[in-house]
Amino acid sequence: MTDAETLVAEIEALGHRLGQARASVARRFIGQEKVVDQVLAALLCGGHALLVGLPGLGKTMLVDTLSTVMGLKSNRIQFTPDLMPADILGSEVLETATDGSRAFRFLEGPVFCQLLMADEINRASPRTQAALLQAMQEKEVTIAGQHRPLGRPFHVLATQNPIEQEGTYPLPEAQLDRFLLQVDVEYPTRAAERDILLATTGAVEAQSHAVFDAASLIAAQAVIRRMPVGDAVVEAILDLVRACRPGEPEGADLAGSLAWGPGPRAAQALMLTVRARALLEGRLAPSIADVAAMARPVLEHRMALSFAARARGETLTGLIDRVTGRTLGLEAAA
Repeated sequence: MTDAETLVAEIEALGHRLGQARASVARRFIGQEKVVDQVLAALLCGGHALLVGLPGLGKTMLVDTLSTVMGLKSNRIQFTPDLMPADILGSEVLETATDGSRAFRFLEGPVFCQLLMADEINRASPRTQAALLQAMQEKEVTIAGQHRPLGRPFHVLATQNPIEQEGTYPLPEAQLDRFLLQVDVEYPTRAAERDILLATTGAVEAQSHAVFDAASLIAAQAVIRRMPVGDAVVEAILDLVRACRPGEPEGADLAGSLAWGPGPRAAQALMLTVRARALLEGRLAPSIADVAAMARPVLEHRMALSFAARARGETLTGLIDRVTGRTLGLEAAA
């Protein structure tokens, strides 16, 4: 087989396995297929995801289910204002041996895992939020001057309540940019909510099963990066990202609406996630429609409206949809 034929076979095999993973997730997390696909895309691309939604919409259950389906060692941290960096990273303790000698021993914190759920991440203080920055970007932490690598793969799935602002600390832009995607979790449809009622209020609840493990997920991430991307899609990504920057000629008409726009990391995120979406849709290469579909989750947390735009009642999602449709010549994905 040629290299191209081998890659096609690997993509098709991975697509079949992802179909099994989606079916396994759906046994516990009913409906919200778009949310599931976006979080799976983040994992396939080796990135982190910020799940934003009201309480009770199943964000915690989704992360717990994904840890089972993807076969990853997971930990959960409930973020609170009194949480300290050592509570996440770990600390050194002084121990006394039976012979009377003393030595420091490092106790690993919950960040030493493969899938970390950061529940209500915006409730922690900026000092504690910052403890995750190095972990999310470099997949290691530095404690007492020593670099300690984290699990491989390492992913952070954080949740955030969009309406609760008391006792919270908004994530700084530098940390938001570390999240590959912002996944908006909305209310389920009536049909999905009916299925949820029937499935979760009986004597027995359905269980998910493992489809991947750490090694197979790492292999899948390598396949994603080898998927071909056509020149038209690359240009569409560049057009879209640059059209969302008020300082660029392509985004000059947005100068009165945006305080700032996305950086190069947004273009990198689009290059990866359009491949993952194409794979989840059963295709061998991404299209411009994939760029439009991933525009919101990639760009929403990397841009900010100006005060004047907020006063006019503009919304960030509306602006992204408008720019996406205009720049790509497509209807932005809902």
